[in-house]
Amino acid sequence: MLRFSFFKTLSILFTCFLGAYLTLPNFLSKEQIRKANSYLSIVPTGAIVLGLDLQGGAHVAFEVDKADLAKKEVEQLRDDVRRILRDQQVASVGGIAIQPRGVQVRIADETARAKVLPKFNQLSRPVAGSASDTNSLNITQSPQGTIQFQITEAGLEEKIRNAVDKARQVFEKRINPDGTLEASVQRQGADRILIQAPGLTAERIEASVGGVAKLEFKMVANQGAESNDVESLPSKEDGGRITVERRVLVQGEDLTGAESALDQKNGQAVINFRFNQRGAAQFARVTAENIGKPFAIVLDGVVISAPVINGVIPGGQGQISGRFTMESATALATQLRFGALPAKFTVVERRSVGAGLGQDAIEGGKLAAAVASVLVVVFMIVSYGILGVIAALALGVNVILIFGLMSLLGATLTLPGIAGIILTMGVAVDANVLVYERIREEQRLGRSVISALDAGFARAFSTIIDANVTTFIAGGVLFIVGSGTVKGFAVTLCLGIITTVFTAFTLTSLITAWWYRWFRPKTVLA
Repeated sequence: MLRFSFFKTLSILFTCFLGAYLTLPNFLSKEQIRKANSYLSIVPTGAIVLGLDLQGGAHVAFEVDKADLAKKEVEQLRDDVRRILRDQQVASVGGIAIQPRGVQVRIADETARAKVLPKFNQLSRPVAGSASDTNSLNITQSPQGTIQFQITEAGLEEKIRNAVDKARQVFEKRINPDGTLEASVQRQGADRILIQAPGLTAERIEASVGGVAKLEFKMVANQGAESNDVESLPSKEDGGRITVERRVLVQGEDLTGAESALDQKNGQAVINFRFNQRGAAQFARVTAENIGKPFAIVLDGVVISAPVINGVIPGGQGQISGRFTMESATALATQLRFGALPAKFTVVERRSVGAGLGQDAIEGGKLAAAVASVLVVVFMIVSYGILGVIAALALGVNVILIFGLMSLLGATLTLPGIAGIILTMGVAVDANVLVYERIREEQRLGRSVISALDAGFARAFSTIIDANVTTFIAGGVLFIVGSGTVKGFAVTLCLGIITTVFTAFTLTSLITAWWYRWFRPKTVLA
């Protein structure tokens, strides 16, 4: 066990060097790294990210607005019913009446009713995950020809689940557009989303993810248009109201890009947007058919701009202006780029962790780690002499390797993670204790120093592996079933187990072999 080939020795030393190299960014500022890499890109840029409890940040919980979602579903149901009536050329008596959880329409003619009922029934479907006879919509009719459409509770709950699932993905993209922020976006219960973002304020999170960002392009209504086909919306430009057609000509879902910029003509903040192929074709067709007419750009039910179409706009590119600041334009562009929310979400919980509190946690963690390290080192040296010194050296390398792996993986360090590192230090020297006590026993049996050293490392190996594997399994379970800070503890613990097997056995045996060859001691651990 104490014989090392040149290749094996080189591999061990290279692993130690690589760990130190990966840890380097954690001891340099971003400016120092930038300057070093401006000459030759040799310094890694990946550093350990401090978690919410260390860096400070915000904890914000959003809840879906169920009333708003139900209202949208009713409006969509009304539009679907109107579309079927129009396609089948069937007239209703008194129009479509909206109710709190549905709509109703009266069709006096029995033949016309029989014509549209199969189409109406297609609007209802089984609710996923429910009993086979549970539908999203109940449709009933009276002898007088009144057809009632009622959204079921199961159907609404399914809409809420789907809305939260989609919103979580949109929130994740909005809060972390470039993938560099270690933010946690998790579903909480059936109707909530929890965001934890280190380094951000609650206001910044709300500005980044807040707002439905539903963009629609509609025509400004002509005078004399039917009241059922138009709606009055507030205008951001003049503070008044504008009557627009209900029909959506181009959907914001067809956007492929949106970026904030400064208008070269007046220097105001604007948003440049691009459509996909379908949206571009639709946008070109709409502008070609409506030259000289005002075109309303509607965001979340507010007309932010109503320019007159001066000509065909091909290529699917356009610009939105609306008295934006550069900051608000950037936030809105991010929201548009990653899609609209399926419903409104309101903030129901808001907590902030100050940087001072995070700094206190870091200082406390440093103090705990320093005290634990000193006590462990002193104990090992007092108990095992020179072999204790070797164990202390290996322990230092172990901590460096842990930080190197965390930097490589881009892991987040939390306060429980620091506790996991401190626990790993105890686990690491525990492996050395097993080896050294075995060496002591072998020497008491009369073996020579080299024989006792070799036997101690060889016979303690299986015990070390068994102990660390069981601990690794426990850490793995914590990582899988845990969340938040529990995961942080599990990550550092599992990484520490991996590095412990390397440093407490392989590295220690190499240093011990060197020590024996250089000093040829007559006895150890008497």
